[in-house]
Amino acid sequence: MNSKHLIALLVGGVSEERPISKLTSKGVYNSLLKLGYKVKLIDPAYGLNQPANADDFFSEKDFAEIKSENYYLTINSEYLKNVDSVFIGLHGKYGEDGIVQSFLEAAKINYIGSGILACSLALNKAASKVLFKNFGIPTPRWLLISKNVFSLNDVSNEIENKIGFPAIIKPNDQGSTIGLSLCSSKEELEKAFEICFKVSNEALIEEYIDGYEITVGILGDEVLPTLRIKPKKNIYDYECKYTAGMSEYETPANLPEELNKIIQEYGRTAHNALGCRHYSRVDFRLEKKTMKPYCLEVNPLPGMTPSSLLPKMAKASGLSFDDLVDKLIKMSLLK
Repeated sequence: MNSKHLIALLVGGVSEERPISKLTSKGVYNSLLKLGYKVKLIDPAYGLNQPANADDFFSEKDFAEIKSENYYLTINSEYLKNVDSVFIGLHGKYGEDGIVQSFLEAAKINYIGSGILACSLALNKAASKVLFKNFGIPTPRWLLISKNVFSLNDVSNEIENKIGFPAIIKPNDQGSTIGLSLCSSKEELEKAFEICFKVSNEALIEEYIDGYEITVGILGDEVLPTLRIKPKKNIYDYECKYTAGMSEYETPANLPEELNKIIQEYGRTAHNALGCRHYSRVDFRLEKKTMKPYCLEVNPLPGMTPSSLLPKMAKASGLSFDDLVDKLIKMSLLK
């Protein structure tokens, strides 16, 4: 039956997470082939100049010039004609922020994952946190700073008065902890903002919760088992996420059953508050002393690399990687 369906897999894109998108998409691509689906690879950043060879989509070297202007051309071209559903293997800006979803909606093309509003809210971390508070989900205190009106002295004083140190400085609209810094004092802020503002015009300053990294996946109406991440560093940064051996994982998280249930329910509430569909991953910090969970963000298009967290949680619930991919396809085909 699967062979009746043509699935377009969007890979690459123009965000800082382009290399991660290629890793995610390669895993999904191999799974789709194993499941018997017909697959069409498309990199929206290439526009009408798409590779003929599948390996070129996943190569570290780009096949052609990549441009965000190409997205509109790609999605409104013959490349997506007659596809039954689109698997969005993109991450970050122009991938999970509602942009590509809006193009697909306008073209009346079916796709997997959350819609325009849910994606745009999820990638805007400050907007998400407003919703978390409104729905009774604990979240760390925060400040939002614009690059256009940035004053290091003023921001330093505001952090000291409202957040305290240590503090997390990160882009308001990026994923994969790109541009993130942990600052223990005022002296570290200048470099942290310099790193952050290289990839975003807005910085989210967040209270640092001294504790444990916990995440929970949502798959359809099901809340997956919790997962505890044990990074080799104080924070689960880009290196710990994508370097083999830099993190250990425990799923279900070895926590009291009642606490696991609380985190799962907060995850479900956050997913629904943003209006997500099909799947997401909700990240938390669990404070060491009080064991209170604080919601950090919702990932509307979780990574699907060999080391990604959603597949680990799905496996703990009895679903293989192929089962997970197949279930997502089936959910999208039901519309």
